[in-house]
Amino acid sequence: MPRSRRGQRLSHSDLLLRPDTPGRGDRKLDAIIVPSARPASSLEHAAGLAEELNVPLMVLASRKARGAEIVQKIEDWGIVADVIVIDMPARPIQQLPALETTADMFVDTPFRRKTDVSAKRNLGLLLARAIGWRQVMFLDDDITIPDALDLRRAAELLDGHAAVGLEIKGMLDNSVVCHARRDLGDNQGTFVGGGALVVPTARDDGAFFPNIYNEDWFFLLDHTGIRPVTRTGQAQQLWYDPYVDPDRARGEELGDTLAEGVFAAVSEDGKIDAAMDDGYWVGFLEVRRGLIGDLLRRAEARPASQRRSHMVEALKAARGRSFLIEPVACKRFLRAWDRDLRAWQDAFGDVRPDFGIHGAVSHFGLRQSATIRLNRTGPAPKEPRLRQARKRLEDQERRLAVTRR
Repeated sequence: MPRSRRGQRLSHSDLLLRPDTPGRGDRKLDAIIVPSARPASSLEHAAGLAEELNVPLMVLASRKARGAEIVQKIEDWGIVADVIVIDMPARPIQQLPALETTADMFVDTPFRRKTDVSAKRNLGLLLARAIGWRQVMFLDDDITIPDALDLRRAAELLDGHAAVGLEIKGMLDNSVVCHARRDLGDNQGTFVGGGALVVPTARDDGAFFPNIYNEDWFFLLDHTGIRPVTRTGQAQQLWYDPYVDPDRARGEELGDTLAEGVFAAVSEDGKIDAAMDDGYWVGFLEVRRGLIGDLLRRAEARPASQRRSHMVEALKAARGRSFLIEPVACKRFLRAWDRDLRAWQDAFGDVRPDFGIHGAVSHFGLRQSATIRLNRTGPAPKEPRLRQARKRLEDQERRLAVTRR
């Protein structure tokens, strides 16, 4: 195939469908699923949402997140909700389908991913399917939802869409390279992400999250192009410094390159066929490295500051990692992903959606690592904890405003 000169786009909003009418919030969400690696204190908002919407909360926990601590914290807060916490086992879960992109493809290479968020989301999909939940919300533990009804409005749009995301505000949802583009003056956009995403689990054409950065973008694709996806409502992500650790840029570079390259092909052709050939990636990698080099020169031209220094080091890390990416590896990953998608759809379709919570946990061999507290005994309280917390914050802000005068 001839070398492609397509480059990375500032926005992929053209790939999002626009709903004819906004949802009214009449559709009941079945559950909120949180892949958590932070301490139990980071789950207060998600638990409050579960209480307010009267839905179960499932937490897939690892690293600093511990099941028993999470359940105890939720009880200490006085939040009444059904809670299922799974401490992710160290061993592979035998009932999960074997995926080429998850198993050995990048093991013992510089591209090995250090986070388990893809495994958590895939397990969440299978558990939701087995329990019988038909629509679930994936919510990261550093994201808050100002209006809980936005989750129901999003669920209402699933009849015509394969996924519905909330618009991320606060700390915008971008890679290190894309954050640098925005901070250096480019009109960098954002897209739908897995941190606040409502998905169906009742259909057999479901997708999976490959073990790579931007796994949520690949979740939105099928064998030909992007699935019907839209966006509604808002979420707030906590602030973090994208540049302070150059390893973040290194860890993102392969997944960011692959996802941006595939989405560029889909934006231009409506399908991913071009990205299945290594000739496409020869040109795209050349343009990507030129982009990072340009951003690096612009960053170095800025007045000296600690943030400027961190940005320069992060961009150097991204550029260095980019030169390790071979066009044939990009093609190999995408072909493996295509085979994995077929394997996942077969395995997902085989899951019987009538196990219930305890049965699903047992079916996937997670009984020893699960803590289940089914506390909901009636309707949601008239004054949910989430609303009470917002009132407390508003009162504090009013008192501070008076103090400043």
